Amino acid sequence: MELTMIAGGPCVTADDDKCGNGDCPTIYTTDRGTIAIQGYDIDRPTPAGESVVEIPKAVLKEAIRALGW
Repeated sequence: MELTMIAGGPCVTADDDKCGNGDCPTIYTTDRGTIAIQGYDIDRPTPAGESVVEIPKAVLKEAIRALGW
């Protein structure tokens, strides 16, 4: 699957890096016409192959603007 970053991405400063690895919550579009979200794990039971992640509202707003919605 090919991912294209539309919001979030590499942290601007060390203070932005909540993960400790230089990569912040990110939203991508895929070559399958879907949206993929990288975020912080949430402790909630989900079906196999699924997960729930948390992202800042600002990253979601950035993605909406990038998609022209």
